[in-house]
Amino acid sequence: MAQLSSHPMVESMNAVVGEPATGAADSAVVQALELAAARARGAVGGSGEPHLDHARGTIEILRDNLADEATQVAAALTAVGEAISGAEIEQRFGRDVAVLTASMGQILRLRGLTRSSRVGDGQAETLRRLLLALAADIRVVILRLASRLQTLRYCARAGVTPDVDVCRESLDMLAPLANRLGLWQLKWEIEDLSLRFLEPETFDRISAELEQERGERERSVAVALEGLRAALKSAGIVAVVSGRTKHLYSIVAKMRAKGLALAQLRDLRGLRVIVDDLKGCYAALAVVHEQWPAIAEEFDDYIARPKPNGYQSLHTVVIAEDGKPLEVQIRTREMDQFAEYGVASHWRYKERLQSRGDASLDEKIAWARQLLNWQREVGASLAAGAGVKAIDEDRIYVLTPQAQVIDLPAGSTAIDFAYHLHSNLGHRVRGARVDGQMVPLNTPLANGQTVEVITVKAGSPNDGPSRDWLNPDLGYVRSPRARTKVRQYFNALAAQADAAGGRERIEKVMQREGRTALAFDELARRLGQPSVDALFLAVTRDEIGQRLLEDAVRGPLPDATAQPKVFDPVLPTPRPQPRGGARSGVLVVGVDALMTQLARCCRPAPPDPIVGFVTRGRGVSVHRAGCRSFESMARAAPERVIDTDWGDEGGRSGRSYPVDVLIRAADRPGLLRDVSDVFTRDRLNVIAVQTLSRAGQASMSFTVEVPDTAQLSRTLATMTEVAGVFHAERK
Repeated sequence: MAQLSSHPMVESMNAVVGEPATGAADSAVVQALELAAARARGAVGGSGEPHLDHARGTIEILRDNLADEATQVAAALTAVGEAISGAEIEQRFGRDVAVLTASMGQILRLRGLTRSSRVGDGQAETLRRLLLALAADIRVVILRLASRLQTLRYCARAGVTPDVDVCRESLDMLAPLANRLGLWQLKWEIEDLSLRFLEPETFDRISAELEQERGERERSVAVALEGLRAALKSAGIVAVVSGRTKHLYSIVAKMRAKGLALAQLRDLRGLRVIVDDLKGCYAALAVVHEQWPAIAEEFDDYIARPKPNGYQSLHTVVIAEDGKPLEVQIRTREMDQFAEYGVASHWRYKERLQSRGDASLDEKIAWARQLLNWQREVGASLAAGAGVKAIDEDRIYVLTPQAQVIDLPAGSTAIDFAYHLHSNLGHRVRGARVDGQMVPLNTPLANGQTVEVITVKAGSPNDGPSRDWLNPDLGYVRSPRARTKVRQYFNALAAQADAAGGRERIEKVMQREGRTALAFDELARRLGQPSVDALFLAVTRDEIGQRLLEDAVRGPLPDATAQPKVFDPVLPTPRPQPRGGARSGVLVVGVDALMTQLARCCRPAPPDPIVGFVTRGRGVSVHRAGCRSFESMARAAPERVIDTDWGDEGGRSGRSYPVDVLIRAADRPGLLRDVSDVFTRDRLNVIAVQTLSRAGQASMSFTVEVPDTAQLSRTLATMTEVAGVFHAERK
């Protein structure tokens, strides 16, 4: 690989990084380095660089970018990884440093995921997690970028080629992050070094071409510089004029984007003009255009329209005396400081956080939004390069008032946001502010918005979600998680109401039978129920019939082993018969002209699997397989169980079978009419209906005649499309 000593980036890179300058480091940084040296014990990182050397180099980069003492201390401690515990860091250096170190540790643990996965999945997940880790503190970003830059510098100095994934991550994810936050010095060097390792032939070729024209370019820039200084002085404008170096990666990127050769680029040569105030920027621009003819289409006013990352400057391209393009950038001192150091130039995070109160929170929210913008930009870039779906098109990232980043499905509302934070918060939400403005609860949220929810007091009469939230047409709840939480809330209410109803029915039977001293646990055991609550629900839902309940209350059901297995005289003498359909549509295998009846506890219908139980004096009672009432009777008298099947005409003879349907919905005017219309459209006859409305919820029980269960399933699927209906099932 060619030497790079002629390139400005490489000249700064080749500087030897040693001990922190005497007097420049605070005592805490010195103590942290001493502790790291004691714990590192000569250990080296994956690139081969000793941990302690990496820490020192990272600290130097942080100082160059105006990082505070806590960030430098964290750099020293992060380099030795888990050799120093978080508790020890907090005890020795404070919680601020401990949080920074923990955040960096979280980011470094993501490297394995990035390197072992495809761009379309692993990097997408890394990007999301990286976003959440970085959002805690702006200093984590500077620390992460400085650490990676130090790794690249070491590899270049030592002649070691880093892993391709390290360079690709640096170029595709970290450099755009530095650009988004205005950390241009870090951005440029990371880009140039990454390009050197990823495309050494391209890097060497462009470097050689630049070197060939270096002398001529420097002479022409010197002539233009002196001419502009004299013109500004004559116009009475106080300004500092200097030459500007264009970095190699930006040259390659521009050549590829515009399909140009190196000689065709118009901004290889450049001047930078620094003035005192905004008025001086436009005055200097006028002088430049008087000095040389301008190329109109190459003028950009980034002062009136700043870049998304906050960069401000005037850019113009003119034709110099030698007939070649010359770019001139004009800005104030404050703009230039921001252009060099970005967010670090005007926001020393911790100091301002302690001294400015609420204003610092606004800046933290603005910072988090910059992160979100970076996530979208890098995500779209990764997806485009991999030919996969855009990484974040189905997700949004919003902020809490404390600038915590929350990951939600696209289209989510403030209710989804509240349920993501906590179920109880979601149950109690009644209003929302988005970016400080009150909005309806069904307003879809967008990336980067700050969301604050307004709640009622826990335990108040209005505590709990609204049933309207389950109506998809109203758009209150979009995320599956929130919808599940709302359903669980109302299902729990319904279960409580059902359990109360079942308990009331059981207590009435106990009173009537004079068995009020019977324990519910004992009754549940007699009826084969796993718990008392299950017993209450089974009684309410008619899974346990009235007669079976009365028998269980009177005494224990007889043990099946104690019953003699003798033929019951109620049965007629069996006579073999061919398998023909019976008039009732039910065939009792091997028995002719036997009376059958469909059990009301489970109401079977074709093609349900069915079983029969021989009753005393009422023929065969036909039950659905799995019916709990049948199972209890079968345990008590197994000799009465008989094989049963639908006849050949079952379900095709035009006969209808009664089934019970349970519907739960948010109560409203016209609900019963709309539900009945569904049965009417499907030509199902309703023979019984019972409704109950409680706390805004309607529970409706229908007995409907159907030809078979397939038709019933289609009707129930249609029923869920009725406004307000959130549950429809066969009992």
